[in-house]
Amino acid sequence: MSWAARRRAAYIIGILLFFGVVIGVPLAFSLYRSPSCTDGKQNQNETDIDKGGSCPLLDERYLSPESVLWSRSFLVRGGNYSAVAYVENPNKEAGVRSVSYRFGLYDSNNILVAERRGTTFIMPDGITPVFEGAIDTGNRAVARTYFEFTGPLVRERMMNAASVLSMNNKAVGSVDLAPRLSATVTNTSVAAVVNPSFVAVISDAAGNAFAASATTLARLSPGARGQLIFTWPDRFTSAVGRVDIIALMPPLPVAVENQ
Repeated sequence: MSWAARRRAAYIIGILLFFGVVIGVPLAFSLYRSPSCTDGKQNQNETDIDKGGSCPLLDERYLSPESVLWSRSFLVRGGNYSAVAYVENPNKEAGVRSVSYRFGLYDSNNILVAERRGTTFIMPDGITPVFEGAIDTGNRAVARTYFEFTGPLVRERMMNAASVLSMNNKAVGSVDLAPRLSATVTNTSVAAVVNPSFVAVISDAAGNAFAASATTLARLSPGARGQLIFTWPDRFTSAVGRVDIIALMPPLPVAVENQ
């Protein structure tokens, strides 16, 4: 190869190298994505694709399943019922942001007399009561209540926001007339709590629930106390043995690194 040919070849190689650096390096950087919890791959310390490890989404294979402890309907007056399901989640830092559900109310012949659909969250490490009120059955008596989730349960790394609320001074009165349950709730945190809701369930001495109600507070300042009042229009037909009041708040995401 002549000297001129070698020189032309050197020029061409130099030009190609120049454009390779100017174009190729930025292009490579633009195409490269560091491992994350949303890249559709199992990497980092994940135990499944974008799940487990340090990711917000959790791998359900390593969690205890949620269970519906019981579901029941309660006659309020006439053909008007309320329904409650107790959903137990034993996982301490795993919650569900939102899931759809269905209540089915059936008579003694197993015929559907009413149903109610909605969405709920599931709080970590405890019981989440799902409450539906003012269910009209057209004066048909309810013999059985069925509760089911109708959407996927997506478990996320979460904390129980309602754990900062403590209940005290529960008292039931006027059980032979228009029953009334009162209680005091205290916000033990250093931040305000907005729109907490509360479900009250009253059971007999054998633990069989026979009445339920729900209420909501607008706001509780840090360290503040609030008064809860639950009422029923007709007298109780069973003696009060146990009173549950469970605070409900959407679970909060737990911040994790390397998302």
